[in-house]
Amino acid sequence: MNQDQDFSALKPRSRWHWATILILTVAAGGYYLHHAGQHPQENQDARANPNENIPISVAVASSWQGDLPIYLNGLGTVTPLHTVTVRSRVDGELIRVAFTEGQAVKQGELLAEIDPRPYQVAVQQAEGQLLRDEALLKNAEIDQARYQTLLEQDSIAAQQTATQAALVKQYRGSVEIDRAQLDNAKLQLSYSRITAPVSGRIGLRLVDQGNMVRASDVNGLAVITQIQPISVVFTLPEDVIPEVMRRWRSGETLAIDAYDRAGRQKLASGKLLAVDNQIDASTGTLKLKAQFDNEDRTLFANQFVNIKMRLDTLRAATLVPSSAIQHGANGAFVYVVKDDNTITVKRIKAGPADGETVAIPEGLGVNEKLVIDGADKLREGSQVKVIDKTQPTASGKTAN
Repeated sequence: MNQDQDFSALKPRSRWHWATILILTVAAGGYYLHHAGQHPQENQDARANPNENIPISVAVASSWQGDLPIYLNGLGTVTPLHTVTVRSRVDGELIRVAFTEGQAVKQGELLAEIDPRPYQVAVQQAEGQLLRDEALLKNAEIDQARYQTLLEQDSIAAQQTATQAALVKQYRGSVEIDRAQLDNAKLQLSYSRITAPVSGRIGLRLVDQGNMVRASDVNGLAVITQIQPISVVFTLPEDVIPEVMRRWRSGETLAIDAYDRAGRQKLASGKLLAVDNQIDASTGTLKLKAQFDNEDRTLFANQFVNIKMRLDTLRAATLVPSSAIQHGANGAFVYVVKDDNTITVKRIKAGPADGETVAIPEGLGVNEKLVIDGADKLREGSQVKVIDKTQPTASGKTAN
């Protein structure tokens, strides 16, 4: 009887316990559904973009104001002012080569010698002929003077005196011929010494010592190329010719730089020397010639070079690194970092460039922070973290 009473007493408390648990569960579920229904988009965005609020790391550089040189670029070939093939002007044996291949020679410097003995003999023969004819002339002049005296004394016929005068003139002609032949023989003898006709650098030897050389040989002994100064013939498109001619007619010196085939290493600096008189109809280009002192001898004949001609200078321009300029469907633009480290997009108009520096005539001011690295994921309003504020300038320095 006591056990039944205790069991009956537990039933009301158990029912109350389970009812309390049910009520609390329902209340918690309702609270969750209420708040989830109020912010469904925020929850969805948080799941879709868990890194939405993480700043993007970028490198920036500031735009600056400065002068920008404007260059015209062309392709050119180094052309020597003089190229001479050294040939013998007489026939004979080459008995001496006085130059070293590749050496710099001066005008008049001895390069080679031909056996001079045949020409020395010719000189001696001409001298002997001259002496003989001079002696005959002297004797004829003495006779003419005697005949003239006798003619005045009326002791000789006038015809004999006239004949003697003609003979004197004949001998004088022979003497003049002999003198010319002697000069020619001496000239031929001088040709046995081959000298440099121009100053320059001599090339490889084409004939060895001991060979017979002739004036009719086509190849010659060697080739001399003048390399100081030296010229470069290059072309420019016809669209830029009016501006070039305006500067050329004004008498200004147009500075020109020559670069290697890759366009990276500067080889020499010079100036514009001449402009051709016609445009090539097949290419639409005009030929120009520049002259270089070539003091360090970095330019060689027939070498291919890239030409940069300084046409003008853009003064007080807004300048930016070329890496800051982006390109899209609507044209060029830049990412500008505002003071709150957010991004705004600015459309710009790009102007002339010099290396990695570009002038911006429209759309941008000075000292604006521009993204130069890390722009792949940027858009309007993006939050960024600046990791570099250095920038290259036209003088090669860095600015913040």
